[in-house]
Amino acid sequence: MNRPRIRHIAINVQDRDKVAAYLKRVFGMEEKERGGNGTIYLSDGFVDVALISSTKHKWGIHHFGFQVEDVKAIEQLAGAVATPSMAGVHAEFQLRDPEGNHIDMSEEGWPI
Repeated sequence: MNRPRIRHIAINVQDRDKVAAYLKRVFGMEEKERGGNGTIYLSDGFVDVALISSTKHKWGIHHFGFQVEDVKAIEQLAGAVATPSMAGVHAEFQLRDPEGNHIDMSEEGWPI
């Protein structure tokens, strides 16, 4: 099995447009898509950034996601059962690390 790769980082921000403009201007990120809920998807060509905005969660990094070959193999390594993603937008499954941090997993990867 190939090593899983970090595929995306979701950041909960107060002003998605302002942060997106900054990341594009300063780091050359490319805007790939805007979700129906307002999420802005950016990429540096390797790792994608999803700018979300929700007062229900703390500001800052919300979660990160890995592209994996085999979710079942990761479950065995983690000693945990992955739950199907409720959002289902760009990840099929979710795990929590030992401190409860949210980790998305996808065998398919992001469509962008």
